[in-house]
Amino acid sequence: MKRLTKYILGALPLILAASCSEDLDPVINSDPTAPVLMSPASGSSLVLMAEEAEKELVVVYEKADYGFSAAATYTAQLDLQGNEFAAPLEVATSTSSEMLVTYAAFNQKLLAKGLVPGEESAIVLRIKSTINSAVADEFSEVIDMLVTPYEVALEYPRLYLPGGYQGWDPANENTVIYSVESDNVYEGFIHVLGDSGEFKVNEGPNWDVNYGDDGGDGTLEENGENIIADGVGTFKLTVDLTAKTYTLGEPLYWGIIGDATPSGWDASTPMAFDADENLLTVTADLGTGVMKFRANDAWDHNYGDDDLDGVLEPGGADIPVEEAGNYTITLDFKVPGEVSYTLVKN
Repeated sequence: MKRLTKYILGALPLILAASCSEDLDPVINSDPTAPVLMSPASGSSLVLMAEEAEKELVVVYEKADYGFSAAATYTAQLDLQGNEFAAPLEVATSTSSEMLVTYAAFNQKLLAKGLVPGEESAIVLRIKSTINSAVADEFSEVIDMLVTPYEVALEYPRLYLPGGYQGWDPANENTVIYSVESDNVYEGFIHVLGDSGEFKVNEGPNWDVNYGDDGGDGTLEENGENIIADGVGTFKLTVDLTAKTYTLGEPLYWGIIGDATPSGWDASTPMAFDADENLLTVTADLGTGVMKFRANDAWDHNYGDDDLDGVLEPGGADIPVEEAGNYTITLDFKVPGEVSYTLVKN
């Protein structure tokens, strides 16, 4: 028994040493080796065509060396030549040593960057390696490319906004916000009229990846508590998906006003919310005259139509109503950077 105890006591230092070694964090090389972009080759050119939309651009690179087996994420970034990656656009991400990007997806990125369809343009491409926020990112050397995109409707990245205001439906394609610059910053409007004001931010038309706000502090957490829009009206929503933050603007309650409207210039006729179409709408008897849209029964926020083209301008011209009758009027904030309306006689 004494001999067994002696063996156990003798083994304890080895066990403790092994345990301590497992608790040590890996030591990161003070001068990590950056990733090396192998393909596409610098100076190469690529002409994209709609009939080859399903073909794939293969991006191959050597991984960064941090001095240990790092679980790094690799991102292909592009920018305009001469822009020094001041506003890089993310093309794709991977944890392996290659990425496959369809021509269709790559074409969308080029159009989002402002390239003209059918015209050859110079871009730069690099690989970013990321471990976590405590470790500086590593970047490959930059390569030059000549690319020619094809013409197609630009599809902005989007986030879905299920909530009480639209029946908690993540698949509603109308209640979304967009990243116009494809930079993971999304902007749009959410209409909260007569409900709890609770909603979520979802990456897809489902509940697979959804964000809430556990502390009500403007920080997004995956599967977090419902976000609450405080007040009634139309809120401008900005989501930074990289920083996992969001902001909500002041609520604006919209109505129509003018000598053609039921209350004339004295008061606004309020608009209601169409949850299915994500529109503000009102059906009202209009007389001949003019009308405008304004918020919160004040003139701080008002829209008119300078060109009578159905697209509104802040503080724009009065909208004429040339024939009296019952009309359905809509106000639409869905298109990025544009507010439109319809005026239809019933």
